[in-house]
Amino acid sequence: MVIPVNPPPLDRTSPPQTPEAGPCPASALPEGVRARVRRVVHEDQRAVAELVPRLTARQTAGLDPLPAEPAELAPRLLHALRQEVRALPDDTRRLLLLAAADQYPVATHSFLRAVTAGRLDTRPLEAAEAVGVAHAGAGGVFFRDAWTRIAAYGTASPADRRAAHQLLARVLGGKGESSRRSWHRGAAALGPSARLAAELRAAADRARAEGRPALARALAERAADLCPDPVAQARLLALAAADAWRCGEPDRARRLAARTDDTALDGVLALRAGNAAEAFDALITAAVRQAGCAPPAGPGPRAGGGGPWAFDSTGLLALATEAAVYTGDLGRCREAHDLARWLGVPPPGILAALAAAADGRYDDARILLKGAAGRCGPGGDPGLLIHSGMAALMLGDHTRAATATLRAAASSRALGTPATAAQATEFRAYADFWSGRNRAAEAAVREALEQAHATGRDNGACHLRAALAMFAAVRGEEEACREHAGAVQAHASAHGLGLPAALAQWALAFLDLAAGRFPAAAARLRALAGFGPGHGHRAIRHLATPHYVEAAVRTGGTRVARTAHADYHRWAAAVRSTDDLALSARCRALLTPGAEAVRHYRAALDLHARGTRELERARTELLLAGALRRMRQRPEARDRLHSALAAFESFGATHCAAQARAELRALGTAPTPAGPGAPDPAAVLTAQQLLVARLAAEGATNREIADRLNLSPRTIDHHLRGVFARLDIRSRIELVRLLGESP
Repeated sequence: MVIPVNPPPLDRTSPPQTPEAGPCPASALPEGVRARVRRVVHEDQRAVAELVPRLTARQTAGLDPLPAEPAELAPRLLHALRQEVRALPDDTRRLLLLAAADQYPVATHSFLRAVTAGRLDTRPLEAAEAVGVAHAGAGGVFFRDAWTRIAAYGTASPADRRAAHQLLARVLGGKGESSRRSWHRGAAALGPSARLAAELRAAADRARAEGRPALARALAERAADLCPDPVAQARLLALAAADAWRCGEPDRARRLAARTDDTALDGVLALRAGNAAEAFDALITAAVRQAGCAPPAGPGPRAGGGGPWAFDSTGLLALATEAAVYTGDLGRCREAHDLARWLGVPPPGILAALAAAADGRYDDARILLKGAAGRCGPGGDPGLLIHSGMAALMLGDHTRAATATLRAAASSRALGTPATAAQATEFRAYADFWSGRNRAAEAAVREALEQAHATGRDNGACHLRAALAMFAAVRGEEEACREHAGAVQAHASAHGLGLPAALAQWALAFLDLAAGRFPAAAARLRALAGFGPGHGHRAIRHLATPHYVEAAVRTGGTRVARTAHADYHRWAAAVRSTDDLALSARCRALLTPGAEAVRHYRAALDLHARGTRELERARTELLLAGALRRMRQRPEARDRLHSALAAFESFGATHCAAQARAELRALGTAPTPAGPGAPDPAAVLTAQQLLVARLAAEGATNREIADRLNLSPRTIDHHLRGVFARLDIRSRIELVRLLGESP
């Protein structure tokens, strides 16, 4: 078979003109938009430079989706590359077209078989190799870059493209190749066809079941293009949008979703990048419609359009539970739980446990949480595994939480939805950090943050950045903490995200507490330890109460602290968490005067010894040492302080370490001096400082380091000053030498 190459009409026009727009460098874009721009243009800096000035104000702000088609993304670049391809011989362009059709927009891995079946001579590819457009290898044709491949496909006439797809479809007849064969048959179609649309729909379903959402998206979208029935077309568009979202194409997903009316799809998109409260309402409405019911009388979800989203009512209620968690208003969980009972479906994930906790039924909540946490076997549904990890965190079981979230990430990658792995990291970070794996936790969060931005999960990115604020607070990095917390609070307030906002507030409060600013810490923590939307969240109260009690005692406001501790202890006793019971004993010690407090501190340390929260153990030792010093029990106080100081230094918790050193000086004991010789950077620098130092030693400028770490150049300058002071050096040359000598 010979693929005809119809000569394209001569391009006598000038390249497409860029619409007038104010200058907006890529570095000025919001982080999420900047990451999506890079992703949508295949990380090509030429296309980035062309696309950014073309963005509208709403696209620049992230309110509207980015363009999806190549001609809208970088028309000037595409024009230049097409001219380069057109200059090649016809036989060369024929082979390049066949290779591009095999790879773009769906990779089907059938080029070599198509060459054999069509009896094509591959020697003309030498002309493409000579000019650097592409080269041939054992696996087929390798284009210079993604945009050259797109140009090779787009340069050909529609008839030539159809012929190439027909040849590729003809050779795809083996086992497991039916979906890719259907794709080429659909791409070769001349116009609408109900039969072909049905074939593509079936192929999309198979690809989705096989964990190939990118292929499923392409098949469903092409099926929608060929479907003559408007109702069926809307369903196909919704499926294509859902698949686009799963495979990490958020802008295409939003554009496809705009062409249909699907409440479930609207709810999912709002949950990940919109307003969490609106997402909850949409998901509840979709769950009712998916069950084929009318909403119950009285207050409840509004009527609305359901649709062909891949979840049943139980799955939609699980997503509604996540929306309630993000809002920080667990009263919504009670509403979702009541709806599940009304619909006659089992409450998914941790919904029943959260509803019980919101009602104050802590014993029931423990039983339900243990059941949810136990469903963390390998190979499970990523969403349910994430719920399992959340349940384990609420139980204080950090080992099981880490296991569940790691398995959720592995399962999501196996299913072809790696963006869900970023969501798993949102919760895994806490288990790793509080268990002492702080550097691993921060590295995982930064990687997940980049993934969340690139895949349009702006709300997840906000949650991850709240974790970075918490880590910076524990390390005493005030400027980085305030920068992260400010960004979190700005996004959270605009999107109804009570949980990340509260975590950012906790970070600022811990910063105040560790620095000795007790009135400021007490004011922040009192709100978090209270009740109501945004701070009635069980996890936030759980996190904030022990530190609020400490700040309140130091400022003389113990009345509310006693009430908060009573509720905290009831929860700790119900869930039987060793770490929580240890912190409850510490609170009791703080609220108890005299020698009796020491007994409670010792009880707390006995419990800490069986737990996993090493940083909190060190803080308990610090508080015990202060009490012992005041009672003139100096030898034990000194031993406790040295133990606490070692833990603080291992965490990089500089403010806490400074408190321990101050207590040692009050005892008349100097802190243990550093050993002789040059300091070990890994031992004396925090994780953030070490990362900045290594990037600086590699030659990166402050601006480049800031862009890579999502921080400001001012913060990077602050970190480098700290690095130079801790290492006792004065220049980057010395930094390069010192890092080169360190193991």
